Amino acid sequence: MTDTVIDAVTGEKLPDVGAEANRQAVERLLLGEKGYAPSDIEVNMPLQVTVGGEPYRTVVDLVVRVKGVRFMAIKCAAGSLGSREREILAAARLLDSDHQVPLAVVSDGRDAVVLDSVTGRKIGEGLSAVPTRSEAEMLLEQRTLQPFPEERREKESLIFRSYDGMNVNRA
Repeated sequence: MTDTVIDAVTGEKLPDVGAEANRQAVERLLLGEKGYAPSDIEVNMPLQVTVGGEPYRTVVDLVVRVKGVRFMAIKCAAGSLGSREREILAAARLLDSDHQVPLAVVSDGRDAVVLDSVTGRKIGEGLSAVPTRSEAEMLLEQRTLQPFPEERREKESLIFRSYDGMNVNRA
């Protein structure tokens, strides 16, 4: 029998498998010291991409909204954060059809890497680099939301599917 955990954002009972403990740590960070409300956070956000004409359906661990705009996509990982940077970067670029989610974050609940989704550059490391809600609001005001180039969408979808397909212990 699988142990369960109560999700900090949704209050739902979930199987405690894979990186779930890491995700709960990130959720508590967002809700606590980072100042986000549960209504700002989408858990297991559905994502569908098309590769070679075939749909691929999966979820993104956490997506944070600021002023109604998807602002930050988060991959909660167990193990090496570096090995999941490209996956969450691709997800952030593909989540919305009208704009790239500005920030992509990978975290194990104890450490984090924050990436600019448009440039792909690392803009911060450590949990302190994850913006608070007020910092995110300021960052959003300073940015122009940019769509992901349609001609690069299929390649980015293939990259995302390749990394996402390696995830194990999904409930």
